[in-house]
Amino acid sequence: MSDGKILHRAMRSIISELKVGNTGVLLLGSGGRLGRMLRLHWPTPHSLGLQSRQAASGVLCFDPLRDTDALERAAEGVQAVICLAGVTPAHAIATGDAMALNTGLALAAVRAAPVDARVFVASSAAVYGADGGLHRETDDVVPVSGYGHAKRAMEQAALEAGAGRVCVLRIGNVAGADAILGGWRAGMTIDQLPDGRTPRRSYIGPVTLAKALHALCGADALPDIVNIAAPGAVAMGDLLDAAGLVWTPRTAGSDVIGEVTLDTARLERVYTFEPSESTPQGLVAQWRKGEGRT
Repeated sequence: MSDGKILHRAMRSIISELKVGNTGVLLLGSGGRLGRMLRLHWPTPHSLGLQSRQAASGVLCFDPLRDTDALERAAEGVQAVICLAGVTPAHAIATGDAMALNTGLALAAVRAAPVDARVFVASSAAVYGADGGLHRETDDVVPVSGYGHAKRAMEQAALEAGAGRVCVLRIGNVAGADAILGGWRAGMTIDQLPDGRTPRRSYIGPVTLAKALHALCGADALPDIVNIAAPGAVAMGDLLDAAGLVWTPRTAGSDVIGEVTLDTARLERVYTFEPSESTPQGLVAQWRKGEGRT
């Protein structure tokens, strides 16, 4: 089946009649950076069951690919599963794990979840490829990186296997888990465009991320794919300025994309954003809260 046909069918399928209350959410991959953010900021922490391959207090420790029995036991009776477990480029370099494991992990979550439970699988804005402008979930996707291709393959497999129960989360930049704020280092340089501005990207703060996913778990109906970002876009330089982190401009090359924005209309039907959640100052405040900074 072609990519276009799969996407068209995915967009027609709507998850409905699956209401999640304040209990029964299993978080796979809770030891990763995004997982730790959700653990810290989840609005109802008593409702969140945690899994990781790293041993920690209050966390179920097992490999979801190798110990499917443990995964099925962990998912028994839950009303939603959030699968953040996956292989990023950095993880692949450090461990040698193949990007294809992203598909295996997502399918393991789908198979283990109860038939009446929702399953959220973490994808990435990387599936949209290198084009600038506004990206909607209904757009054709043309990933260019190996990571983007792996995530797109994961999306297709999960939507096929999920029989209307899967919601793909196309996550944008998360403040503190990104290459600019989270990856800041002394001497950092940022591209400066001809108009004097720095590139603008969609962002979401870690507190908002947790609140938005919590809202999605309890929504009356969900589309199969939803962009995860705050409305609008934030300039990279403005973000570092708001954090008081020094950076140096460099002349942007002709291949630098001035703005990439994720359309958030679908998410806004479920979660109401405060204006501050889209500002550099608001994003930095959320990052500092999670990092224990002042």
